[in-house]
Amino acid sequence: MVVRKIVHINEEKCDGCGLCIPACHEGAIEIVDGRARLVSDKYCDGLGDCIGECPKGAITIIEREAEEFDEEAVKEQLRQKQKEEPLACGCPGSMVRQLDDEKQDKAAKDSQQTAVDTDDVKISIKSQLSQWPVQLTLVPPDAPYFDGAHLLITADCVPVAYPNYHLDMLKGKRVVIGCPKLDDINHYIGKLTQIIKLNDIKNVTVAYMEVPCCMGIVKAAEYAIEKSGKDIPLHRIKVGIEGGVLERD
Repeated sequence: MVVRKIVHINEEKCDGCGLCIPACHEGAIEIVDGRARLVSDKYCDGLGDCIGECPKGAITIIEREAEEFDEEAVKEQLRQKQKEEPLACGCPGSMVRQLDDEKQDKAAKDSQQTAVDTDDVKISIKSQLSQWPVQLTLVPPDAPYFDGAHLLITADCVPVAYPNYHLDMLKGKRVVIGCPKLDDINHYIGKLTQIIKLNDIKNVTVAYMEVPCCMGIVKAAEYAIEKSGKDIPLHRIKVGIEGGVLERD
């Protein structure tokens, strides 16, 4: 036991809205008997990401005697929670998997569907996708393929607009895809923060469209790296609606 900073929840102020739950990326808070509760001291890092999400001001940071923060215990309990959760929409297609390189080679040889320049010239390209699922809402933050990965965050229009997406952007990377305009960007920030915190991510690349609303996915990547507390390189690629790369850093 040590004296350290830790979350304190005033149960008289708490109305059980649950907004603090996704904000706590360590899973230290749960709703119990209609109120938010700190389920274990060792899961709380004391940083207070959950404070700004509480509309009642029920969460504060105090100093008291508590168990030390245990990052390994956090990873294990998040893994257990993931096992307990049903597949998204009950769909077996959401199951985590790493893709077979030999099967992708065969699929490329069997397929003649990628047009180049003219209608009568066809080539086949091997898919560079190395994991499933790819939709950011569906991927579990502790999926084994994220550890040690180069992470590509992609606005979902990019692979449609940019013809060389697989070879230029996706090759050698793990990918998550989402729409910053139609989806909950705060949920995306939380999910990306978890992925970065729980895994040894080498660097992050975010590919986005030139339209203004697409900047949301860039901001989500920036905020997630900041909230993770890690110093990870971030690269940005802007794609034009006519199919070319407009900016790259």
